[in-house]
Amino acid sequence: MSPRTLVAGNWKMNGLKASSAMLEELARAHPSPVCDVLVCPPSTLVAAFAGGAFPIGGQDCHWKASGAHTGDISAEMLADAGASAVIIGHSERRADHGETDAMVSNKTEAAWRAGLVAVVCVGETEAERDAGETLARIGSQLAASIPDGATAANLVVAYEPVWAIGTGRTPSLEEIAEVHDFMRKTLSDRFGADIAGGVRLLYGGSVKPSNAAEIFAIKNVNGALVGGASLKAEDFGGIISAAG
Repeated sequence: MSPRTLVAGNWKMNGLKASSAMLEELARAHPSPVCDVLVCPPSTLVAAFAGGAFPIGGQDCHWKASGAHTGDISAEMLADAGASAVIIGHSERRADHGETDAMVSNKTEAAWRAGLVAVVCVGETEAERDAGETLARIGSQLAASIPDGATAANLVVAYEPVWAIGTGRTPSLEEIAEVHDFMRKTLSDRFGADIAGGVRLLYGGSVKPSNAAEIFAIKNVNGALVGGASLKAEDFGGIISAAG
């Protein structure tokens, strides 16, 4: 039996306290969502939004619980603010902040230490896709970014082809299926079929109401990690509805 669909919104560096109005509008339109919903706003809004209609997550965390790390936020701090999950290893963090697979693994362990669900991101660049290196890249990221101890309850994996994020481009349905099937098998080979079968595999990269339903219909796609479309109640709600 497939795990329950998860639609997660990554607000990135967008949103102010007034953005709570968007979540209120979304809650009115979807009082009983057909899927699980997670909203990941900037860290400044986690505490303000926690306890509302939808679970709240962070967008990054440090691997240490505390210390001299100016500007960083620990997984424990996110949990204390009311978060239930955290996005880790997003391609923008990897590219803009030089995050390595080893760092992502450390942060994933930190998330688990704090009782948070780790939403670990993997994905290939356009050059890697064109060179036929997609599966090799995804495989190496899964191996090095996810530490031992993964369960269906503490891990979500999001596949985001870097070249599709915010560009309006998406891989073909067959390309998405190929990667998601590969990820499921890779996780099964390492953690066992029982655990791997329950880990939710999300697709991310220019997901919108018009293409969400066909993406959700792909085997081994258990939801979406949504960027820009998660900032508008109508668009995010359309994606949530497509999960039904």
